[in-house]
Amino acid sequence: MSNQPFTPQQLFSLKRATLEKRMMNYYEETRDENSTIKILIALQVRDELSEDDFSFFRKDLVRHLFLKTKSTRALRRYYIYFKEYFAEKEWRLLTARLFTALSFVVEKLEKLFTQFIKEPLASLAGS
Repeated sequence: MSNQPFTPQQLFSLKRATLEKRMMNYYEETRDENSTIKILIALQVRDELSEDDFSFFRKDLVRHLFLKTKSTRALRRYYIYFKEYFAEKEWRLLTARLFTALSFVVEKLEKLFTQFIKEPLASLAGS
């Protein structure tokens, strides 16, 4: 087996309790946030496609990954799929935390752009 803790067959056939236990063991052993997030996304797909309830799977782990670990590309890429795991205020703080540098760059680029073209970017998008 590669460095993935589950095969696709296991992800879509093991019981929730088994997956929860193995997921925590995997994360505690590896601290691999990127693979863990991808597995959590796969389990959201399973929740949508099957009769089994996988809603809020390992909510404690999801919250830990997004609130306590270093911001990574994978966290920024997949964070939108976990909005329901957070209260509205937490979500705003999380968004700011994950995208601080990106927000800064976009703001600076918009200021530079509007110096040359006297319309805000939002009005140009509608044209």
